[in-house]
Amino acid sequence: MLHTAADGNGPVNALDLALRKALGAFFPALDDVHLVDYKVRIIDGDAATAARTRVIIETGHESGTWITAGADANIITASLAALHDSFEYAIWQLDARRERRDELAASRLANSPRSQVVEA
Repeated sequence: MLHTAADGNGPVNALDLALRKALGAFFPALDDVHLVDYKVRIIDGDAATAARTRVIIETGHESGTWITAGADANIITASLAALHDSFEYAIWQLDARRERRDELAASRLANSPRSQVVEA
């Protein structure tokens, strides 16, 4: 289990940063994934401030963009659902392999030309 926390410019940004921190430890490919657009829509306007909200997130990577959505009476929960789906799709789309950053760094170092022994 991994426990993370983050400060952000509001609760949704903090949630995004905490998710990136937690997932990025195992999926470094997510570093290249970025938010393109974030929209909030009211689903049932007659309910006024008690209305359910729909959060629509457009996420991008050099390979393209995708849109995910979440809905709930709580905007944070709706945002979490959309962010979760966005990261899950990114991992699938990028064919990212679960790998810890420290293991990734060690494998890169082991495969670098400077660390290889050449026998004469």
